[in-house]
Amino acid sequence: MADELNKAASEEYKTSSVEDGGEEGEIVGESDDTASSLGKQITMKHPLEHSWTFWFDNPSGKSKQAAWGSSIRPIYTFSAAEDFWSVYNNIHHPSKLAVGADFHCFKNKIEPKWEDPVCANGGKWTMNFSRGKSDTCWLYTLLALIGEQFDYGDEICGAVINVRVRQEKIALWTRNAANETAQVPLKRPSLKRTMVNPAQANPAQKASLAFANQENGMMDENVKHRNIQVSIGKQWKEFLDYNDTIGFIFHDDAKKLDRAAKNRYSV
Repeated sequence: MADELNKAASEEYKTSSVEDGGEEGEIVGESDDTASSLGKQITMKHPLEHSWTFWFDNPSGKSKQAAWGSSIRPIYTFSAAEDFWSVYNNIHHPSKLAVGADFHCFKNKIEPKWEDPVCANGGKWTMNFSRGKSDTCWLYTLLALIGEQFDYGDEICGAVINVRVRQEKIALWTRNAANETAQVPLKRPSLKRTMVNPAQANPAQKASLAFANQENGMMDENVKHRNIQVSIGKQWKEFLDYNDTIGFIFHDDAKKLDRAAKNRYSV
């Protein structure tokens, strides 16, 4: 791009010099059209597929009495690559943030909270780093997000870096942890399933067949969501060249069990 702009500027300079009565190489004023054309090329931005918002949870604004997430504030929304870099290059990286800080980057209009409708049925993959060692992986995670590098990009909500005393954690939030109905135990009919022709089945057999089909459908849907989440986790590790095992926790489990919540998936 720089070479093209330089070449274009050189040609415009030569042409305008001769046309305006000057010798080639003589400095003359640029026409308004030339200046406008070059200005448009120089200021042209590269739009992103989605707009993204940085959020910050200031540790000094937190209190034990306040509701979780009440101190999170949106910082800046960007929709072009140049705007991302203009912000990223002028903010503290994780290693320079205060202990207790949480810095988020989520798709615009999705709040980094369990209560957000888009996040409510989702979950998160988490990577752990020693204190001060997550800067590069945080940047690569952001670039993978805004650059739409994930095969299942529509499943991605955003990412957050948590800075703590002994470690830093990067979490990748997704929107569909699993088929919600598949998590509810269903009472199996007492009727023993038999191989019957649906057209010849009596009412009890038809009810059993309908239940079996519904159950199998929910199982298939649950497996689908699991495979999508595992794919996202594996890709994320590949992007960052991260070798340790990472786990996926359902937000619903985290809300109910807090720190006792266990990984549903691992890669």
